[in-house]
Amino acid sequence: MAQPERPSREDPRPGATAAVATVTPVVRIRPLTDATLEQHGARLTVPTYDRSALVPAVVHLSVGGFSRAHQLTYFDEVAERRVSDRWGVVGVGLRRRDMHEALAPQDNLYTVVERSPDGERARVVGVLTDYLFAPDAPGAVLDRLADPRTRLVTMTITGAGYLLDPASGAFTVDDDVRHDVDHPDAPRTVFGFLVEALDRRRRAGTRPFTVLSCDNLHRNGDATRAAVVGFAALRDEVLARWITDRVAFPSSMVDRITPQTTPEERAALARRYGVDDRWPVVTEPFSQWVIEDAFCNGRPPLDEVGVRFVRDVTGYELMKTRLLNASHSALGYLGTLAGHERIDVLMGDPVFAAYVTALMDDEVTPLIPCPEGIDLAGYKAVLLQRFANPAIADRLSRLCRRGSTKLPHHLLPSLREALAQGRPHALLTLAVAGWVRWLQQTDDAGRPLPVEDDRGPHLQALARAGGTDPRPLLADEPVFGDLGRVPGFADELAAVLRRLERDGVRATVAALTAASTPPAPVLSIPPADAR
Repeated sequence: MAQPERPSREDPRPGATAAVATVTPVVRIRPLTDATLEQHGARLTVPTYDRSALVPAVVHLSVGGFSRAHQLTYFDEVAERRVSDRWGVVGVGLRRRDMHEALAPQDNLYTVVERSPDGERARVVGVLTDYLFAPDAPGAVLDRLADPRTRLVTMTITGAGYLLDPASGAFTVDDDVRHDVDHPDAPRTVFGFLVEALDRRRRAGTRPFTVLSCDNLHRNGDATRAAVVGFAALRDEVLARWITDRVAFPSSMVDRITPQTTPEERAALARRYGVDDRWPVVTEPFSQWVIEDAFCNGRPPLDEVGVRFVRDVTGYELMKTRLLNASHSALGYLGTLAGHERIDVLMGDPVFAAYVTALMDDEVTPLIPCPEGIDLAGYKAVLLQRFANPAIADRLSRLCRRGSTKLPHHLLPSLREALAQGRPHALLTLAVAGWVRWLQQTDDAGRPLPVEDDRGPHLQALARAGGTDPRPLLADEPVFGDLGRVPGFADELAAVLRRLERDGVRATVAALTAASTPPAPVLSIPPADAR
């Protein structure tokens, strides 16, 4: 069977009822603080554990919407179900001050709204015991990381944040890295903080913490190890060897669709539940977390609240990134070019629904191993339901962000393998063509498209220079590697680009999907007199 959703928070608490959208209209809107929790408890689920008793054992680097909807809710369940009070979380912001400004007046409380077609459930998460904004207080962040009570560091810094060369996998050095090597007491980068804290623990004889990446990277634990050890080697080879020998970097797979919270959703929360939350999180009911069972300073009891610990996460990670993330990218670019704005509306178009189904079934699934305990057919069926969830209404613009980072990790590996094995790949090629067209910044109707990508200007120039000839863009090795030199591929991609220009996106998607879908088997029924 497909990995089930983790049990809802209400399951172990007899008599508890879910807060749904049909609650009694709220008259008074109150701020969200420790002092108002009891009052909010009449309308939504609030923590019943003693927040002051939580031991701050986890530090999460780069707190955003996803980490608050995913990792922190699991640790909140650990506290709520009385599994343990020794896994409180301290959040650290690295770039933006706005999260600190939202959480500080709320005693670091926030609301998570889970929405499905059948209704919604709202809960307040209380496991975040403190929040530090690193640029304002680098010393406080280092002290927290070096504190013996800190046993686990989790992080969501996006794929581009690891500073690894796409071709060699080696750690790269930029101005901020040079600063951190020269000024270890006032770091600017994630790896500057991690390495200085680990060095302080080494010198003090304190056990190191486990470093757990929660980013969508292939073997994200190995990527984290390469970055941390690579940075440490710039400072001290002895320190780098100590980290290599003593620190655990388990890989993990995380999954929960979490759109960006809008002002309208914040206002809706206030109207329905009476909660004035400066930055709530809206997400889906589904949540999944698979972690390699490799910890160096105690393992949190997350398996008690639905997390799966495994020996090797690779199969689960490939399943998720190549089916969900790659499909998100394909639908994001092609749907946007066709004039759509939301994935649930796009999935209501049978042309695009058939496309993503065939993409997953015919071109991606044959290339990935089936993880233990997973029914891939059931997993894909659930994915289609999640994409079509109108209560989430995920915007395609979110799915299109950072394509230069996402495509090399999520979509291009399947395409490269299919080419190498001589397997069907027309729909994967169509997804790449969609990205090329999107970089040219107009949709089928000629409307301008915003491009959100750190490498956007450079890639846009290459895409525009080529037009329907993808060779200038394919020469960008940080994205494509040697794919542009695979015999025949540039011509295949060029043919799809010409077809998109001539026929439009929807017609091209329909035609290529129909051409790539295997015909239904014809049963040969013998004549009656031969039976």
